[in-house]
Amino acid sequence: MDLTGADLSGADLRRANLIDANLSGANLNSADLTFANLAGADLTGVDLDFADLTGADLTFANLTDARLGYADLIDANLTDATLTGVDLTDAKLYGATLTDVKGLKR
Repeated sequence: MDLTGADLSGADLRRANLIDANLSGANLNSADLTFANLAGADLTGVDLDFADLTGADLTFANLTDARLGYADLIDANLTDATLTGVDLTDAKLYGATLTDVKGLKR
């Protein structure tokens, strides 16, 4: 699925199946992605500020240069995700799985 540069700000994408989707450069500011499946998705440069990603599956997702300021990532699965250059300012990561994450400065 190619959603490159799409404006999905504020969209209700709860439980959406976005496996391997190309969302690079998309605007998902304040979107509800609760329990969405974004495994393997290309989220390069995506605006996810204030997005709700509670319980989302982001395994193997590429989040290079994504903005996740104030995003809710509670219980999200980020196993093997690429987080190089990601802005996580005030993001909620309680219970998030960060196993084998690439590019995250700890």
